[in-house]
Amino acid sequence: METVRCKKLDPRAKLPAYATPGAAAADLCALLDEPLTIAPGQRTLVPTGLAIELPGAGFVALVYARSGLSIKHGLCMANGVGVIDSDYRGELRVPVINLGDAPYTVQPGERIAQLCIAPVTQAAFLPADALSDTDRGAGGFGSTGTV
Repeated sequence: METVRCKKLDPRAKLPAYATPGAAAADLCALLDEPLTIAPGQRTLVPTGLAIELPGAGFVALVYARSGLSIKHGLCMANGVGVIDSDYRGELRVPVINLGDAPYTVQPGERIAQLCIAPVTQAAFLPADALSDTDRGAGGFGSTGTV
């Protein structure tokens, strides 16, 4: 198991926590002074009051939406997936958008997103005049079928 150092920028901040022993991601909680209502179509940054230090340059932290919030209320990550680089030391803030039909109110301390720690590899990118052939070729966006 790897260790991620967490700095509470506010004493009320909650450390990330795994909901079950098999959870792949730890929950991030909203650090709010009062409930925050997000109107349909509105984007906002939800503070967590936390900064982290990943185990090293070979790791990334990925921030994902919580499935229940997205399915039940339309609350999603505004940028799809948040990428936290190993050298970032600022506050983790969650960019959310309300894609639902009704306002959603985030409560102080509510679990707002999931934080996944994963290994990452940096690659060397080389210019090429040609690429190797494959059966798939340039097909994308459903080109391999639906079944």
